[in-house]
Amino acid sequence: MKKTTTTPRDRLSARITDLLGSLRFLGACFAFILVYLLWNAGLLGLQAIEPYPFGGLELGVSIFAIFLTVTVLISQHRQRQIEKVREAVEFEINVRAESEITKILHMLEVIQKKLGIDEPDAELEQMKQNTDLENLHREAKKD
Repeated sequence: MKKTTTTPRDRLSARITDLLGSLRFLGACFAFILVYLLWNAGLLGLQAIEPYPFGGLELGVSIFAIFLTVTVLISQHRQRQIEKVREAVEFEINVRAESEITKILHMLEVIQKKLGIDEPDAELEQMKQNTDLENLHREAKKD
């Protein structure tokens, strides 16, 4: 099986996604915004940094939303790459299993004949045929 390699960029993206996708981070964001609003509304007894309507907060949240969106898109791209590798491995395993099952059916037919069991079975004959992978590929592309 082919080993997938992860680049430093992929590892960094995974770490960032793990951090940003946690309830702890959501709670930290909520707490930060709450403290910021209370502070600037004068409810904490501290001098306000920014007056209402909090344009700096809005700008910061907007920039962070862009950063978060890009991070999510990077994560989704990485997941698609991993899924493609998994699909290729799964396909290879299925092809090998199909070949092994066909071989076993041929071996069972030989055993049947040696035991004198000779009953025609159209379904079995069809199963013993090798699978045409190119035809399957063409059919899959049509769908």
